[in-house]
Amino acid sequence: MSDKAMTADEAVSRLVSGMTLGIGGWGSRRKPMALVRAVLRSGITDLTVVSCGGPDVGMLAAAGRIRKLVAPFATLDSIPLEPHFRAARERGAFELMEIDEAMFLWGLRAATHRLPFLPVRAGIGSDVMRVNPGLRTVTSPYDDRETFVAMPALRLDAALVHVNRADRRGNGQYLGPDPYFDDLFCEAADAAYVSCERIVDTAELAKEGPPQTLLVARHVVTGVIEAPNGAHFTSCAPDHGRDEAFQKLYATTPWDDFAERFLSGDEAAYQSAVRAWRREVS
Repeated sequence: MSDKAMTADEAVSRLVSGMTLGIGGWGSRRKPMALVRAVLRSGITDLTVVSCGGPDVGMLAAAGRIRKLVAPFATLDSIPLEPHFRAARERGAFELMEIDEAMFLWGLRAATHRLPFLPVRAGIGSDVMRVNPGLRTVTSPYDDRETFVAMPALRLDAALVHVNRADRRGNGQYLGPDPYFDDLFCEAADAAYVSCERIVDTAELAKEGPPQTLLVARHVVTGVIEAPNGAHFTSCAPDHGRDEAFQKLYATTPWDDFAERFLSGDEAAYQSAVRAWRREVS
């Protein structure tokens, strides 16, 4: 079995402008931020981003990397609306396909099964259909004749997710309270890159948690990236919580100032800048 370990920059070097990129996690929880920062260091742009949006969306939008966003929301959880996303959206920086969370889930499920769409009740009777005129409905061929939204598959060129543990073959494990949709992102993508807090031997995965925590299967994974604290400033329970103070700094700092201080170097420089900031405020 192949060794899929690589660096964040090596993973991002395989991405290209104009692709559809899925980003796992949920709001400001277990986002693959080390990989997002690597995307920001690259010249990749014109992306269609599919995400339960958090600071991943905010940063990429502020940096002008998003052409279209497909999302049910963009939040920092403790800060209800992601401010950099909001600013970019208000100035019309990208196209938005805003859909119900259940529609988002069914779009990923359709993609994992390589179906063109799946029927879903969510969206019927709401403004989702009005703001997304490209959506279609289907009628049940059975006696009930019920009408459903035909949610199109959210096929991805590549997916980025972050988990607690992984082995070098691509098996990924979450140890927190929720899998989010990370397994679906990987299965819906042509290539999936999984960052983790720590790479361990395969046998160690069984010691870390029960079988149901083995969320991501190696056959859908293209690359594995060891990235300690790689979800920062989002949470990655139980390894670390959300860095609320740093998140507030991010949310209240003009984008150019934040990017210059924290995102002008590589990942080691980012972590060093965060430590320096902590010393300043302690």
